[in-house]
Amino acid sequence: MAMDVIDYEIRGAEMQFVEVELDPGEAAIGEAGSMMFMDAGISMDTVFGDGSAQQGGFFGKLLGAGKRLVTGESLFTTIYTNQATQKLRVAFAAPYPGKILPMDLRQLGGTLICQKDAFLCAARGVSLGIAVQQKLSTGFFGGEGFIMQRLDGDGLAFVHAGGTVVRRELQPGQTLLVDTGCVVAYTPGVAFEIQYVGKIKTALFGGEGLFLAKLTGPGTVWLQSLPFSRLASRIFAAAPQRGGAKEEGSVLGGLAGGSLLGGLLGGNDED
Repeated sequence: MAMDVIDYEIRGAEMQFVEVELDPGEAAIGEAGSMMFMDAGISMDTVFGDGSAQQGGFFGKLLGAGKRLVTGESLFTTIYTNQATQKLRVAFAAPYPGKILPMDLRQLGGTLICQKDAFLCAARGVSLGIAVQQKLSTGFFGGEGFIMQRLDGDGLAFVHAGGTVVRRELQPGQTLLVDTGCVVAYTPGVAFEIQYVGKIKTALFGGEGLFLAKLTGPGTVWLQSLPFSRLASRIFAAAPQRGGAKEEGSVLGGLAGGSLLGGLLGGNDED
């Protein structure tokens, strides 16, 4: 499928969104639930897979949807098509604090490998597939880096990363050791492996896990400072473990709020 050439503008700082400008007849594909707003005159069509296999019949659609299911994404994507006679805009919002990265697949050799939850939206024609790490050790211990998304095409795609993003250019043979969750994306020339941290004490008490991602050039690597899994684990650890609201640093919130006030104001009448 021919790629649509789209214009865009990324807005915001910590909680970003991208506005995509569509010429008449152009379209963009978005991850389910990522749309923020759109101009009247843009039609929405939910399809199996990524929409790039629409002309391949039922089995083509089913295959595209199955690839997305393996990566933990929704079976469906939504295509936003400009059916008006003037330029219109549709916006896609990031799901958590971080940065939206525009990726021109044409300049990256036509392919990008990214974390399974990183894809946000793209120009119509970009194909969404899966990239499974081939080494057995990566399969067992790779964690978030085992099954990743593969974006193919020569158009624009937008991926989302948590926190601050660092882009590193790796020379042939140059190696970078990274927490597996901090890898956002890399070009296909980069070799992805899993390496043991090396010391039992470090593995048990270092807080970084037993294994690190070993990235070897040549190629480009994008890293994020705040993986969503790390953010979620911190939120879970800080949340009240017995349910209900907890007011930090307050005796009323911890004791009276949970028991005494709960009984007086919560309507627990046993009569």
